[in-house]
Amino acid sequence: MRYDTGWFKSSRSSTSSNACVEVRLTERAVSVRDSKNRQGGELSVGHSEWAAFLVALR
Repeated sequence: MRYDTGWFKSSRSSTSSNACVEVRLTERAVSVRDSKNRQGGELSVGHSEWAAFLVALR
């Protein structure tokens, strides 16, 4: 079975706003993209790097 959440916004994002980032979790990486420019590319990092980023945000 493959693990892929598809693209999603934070639960704290306004439903009427697209001025945020979207995240996608897969088996191999965590990807982030701009919700206003979905075709503009994405940043992908490993799960341990993503976890360290979230810790740093807190």
